[in-house]
Amino acid sequence: MQLRSTLALAVAAGMLASCSKNESGPSNPGNFILTVSPAATTGVADYLLTAQTLDSDTITTKGNGVEQDGTYRYYVTHNGKFFSMLYGQGNPGAVTAYNIQDGKLNKLTNFQTETVQAFAPVNDDLLLFKISRNLTAPTSSWYKVNTNSLTITSEGTVNTLEMTKLGELAHFTWLKQVGTKVFAPYQTILDRSFNTKYPNQAFIAIFNYADMKLEKVITDDRASFIGSYFQDGLSVQENGDVYGFSPSAATTDNKISSTKPSAILKIKSGTTEFDPSYYFDVEAASGGMNITSWQYLGNNTYIVHSQSKAEKTSFPAGSRVGIVNVVDKTYKTVTGLPKLEDIADLTTNNYTPKDGKTGYVGVNLKDGNSFVYKIDASTQTATRGLRVEGGSITAIQYLK
Repeated sequence: MQLRSTLALAVAAGMLASCSKNESGPSNPGNFILTVSPAATTGVADYLLTAQTLDSDTITTKGNGVEQDGTYRYYVTHNGKFFSMLYGQGNPGAVTAYNIQDGKLNKLTNFQTETVQAFAPVNDDLLLFKISRNLTAPTSSWYKVNTNSLTITSEGTVNTLEMTKLGELAHFTWLKQVGTKVFAPYQTILDRSFNTKYPNQAFIAIFNYADMKLEKVITDDRASFIGSYFQDGLSVQENGDVYGFSPSAATTDNKISSTKPSAILKIKSGTTEFDPSYYFDVEAASGGMNITSWQYLGNNTYIVHSQSKAEKTSFPAGSRVGIVNVVDKTYKTVTGLPKLEDIADLTTNNYTPKDGKTGYVGVNLKDGNSFVYKIDASTQTATRGLRVEGGSITAIQYLK
């Protein structure tokens, strides 16, 4: 998903060529976008479906949707546009931009990219990072893609080996705009195995966004790294405070080696240091659960996905669901979901109206059924809503 400096030409060419094999679009118009991986025995491309509501009804991939090229896609909504980004596993891929017109997806452009490992909205841009995993070639590249013109406005490089000063590479888990800066939490790695000799430290690189100059690196030894591969571990509150979760998932010699519990750390609004007075031991509050991903609902409240200690993995993806309040330092289990043994996986790219209590999560079952569940954080209950037939839900977004 890394973009080349020839993006403007690629965009022009992309306007003449389609990246989707089915251009008829969905027959059930609406402003909710659900990405669905069709049921198949081999890797197949996601379909983009739209829906009017997430609370009820049924939608299907059969005869519906816009089929994407490539089997690994990631999605982000920003500046009134929905971006479908191909992860090319080292090879060039495609980025396709859509808007919604009369409840139907309208393709704006398609352009060629390379693979990046982290991206996020910043101002009117998408900031993308292609991250090195090679100690002998430690240069990582960044790109700013303007979402109005759909062109690269600037690009540059960062030496992610020099950044750590530990003899290991900084591998960003995600990116987050905080005021005029970009906070980039990272794990340190020796190579593509993601092993480290420093499993018990949290790191955040802080860039000035205007020129992408690295201003500082902050560390905290009360937790392991923040977020995880392709999982956004930072959240900015309404008052500007920043919170970050650690799943406690670092590995050494291919084995989990973090001895610190899964925890949440804080950076006070207007500062660029970890707050030494704040520490939330999630495992202690939850009876042994970690956090593997989260969704901010507003009002200090999150839907979190979790694993038990016995389930913990190096690329964590929990199927247990809880509600966390970072100010009260509470973890409460959500009821009303299918049995744990029946769940294949949960979506982590989800929708919330940011009302402080409501979020929607895709639940894919081992029997092939897929549903959207509405989570009420105030009662810690889940209610089954929209049914999706013909595949597994991979993301839930909303576009005006």
